[in-house]
Amino acid sequence: MAQFGRLALHTWTIDTTPLETALKAARDGGFDAVELRRIDFDRCYERGMPNGQVLDIIRAADIPVCTLGCEYGWLFAKGDESARLFDVLEETCENAVALDCPQVMCAPGQNVGTPLEAIENLKRGADICGKFGLTLAIEFNSQHAVINSITALREILNGAGRPNAGMLLDAYHLERSGSGGRGFADVAPEEMIAFQYSDAPRAPVASGVKRPTDRLPPGQGVVRWNEVLGLLQERGFDGHLSYEAPNPALWARSPFEVAREGAEAMRALIAKVRPAT
Repeated sequence: MAQFGRLALHTWTIDTTPLETALKAARDGGFDAVELRRIDFDRCYERGMPNGQVLDIIRAADIPVCTLGCEYGWLFAKGDESARLFDVLEETCENAVALDCPQVMCAPGQNVGTPLEAIENLKRGADICGKFGLTLAIEFNSQHAVINSITALREILNGAGRPNAGMLLDAYHLERSGSGGRGFADVAPEEMIAFQYSDAPRAPVASGVKRPTDRLPPGQGVVRWNEVLGLLQERGFDGHLSYEAPNPALWARSPFEVAREGAEAMRALIAKVRPAT
């Protein structure tokens, strides 16, 4: 079993940074891996790079990819848009295999529908990932109209009943949804397959914001890290803790400083809860 406390840098944290630089910032900042997004690939395509060249850039960075994000929306999509998004999901799975990445993740996206629709689409999405031998981590968004809590996420995962699909929990969204601190203690170890971290400011999310970009480095907000990290350790979570802290104030700084700050702050917090050996 891998040791608790492996860290990954999620590229939304340094969103304005070209992929090549983001990968170097993650490695130089002391992260053990990276979590990449579909938009990282799309931006390279817009620069004229074919998919194979993007994969070569990632491999050359010499840092593992622990999770690959797909294009969101397929949980509630219909018709031609559904077909397109599932095709993109399959492409994401192919890239994950090419990068020796074991996991694909998806958040709800901006569209909505019924839990039953999400259940049926999750079955299809999980089966696509399963065909490639990948796990599928589904995240709830505290600001989404439907999948906005552990309870809502569990209903959809249980309804789909796919063994390769599980919860992605995020410290920010846990706090915003009322499940901060040890508030996710009812989540069984086998339910949770991914975790993201950032801090939440004391001020509430601004009205109408669907994808909050007010996230802070760990220790600079209201998240009760001793409780969160202590519970993760008790549960035996051995996946990467992925630093996802989108914020224009961070995007305006050096990505190397931002990465180093996020890794060092989290490692200091982990040291406080790790049992003495």
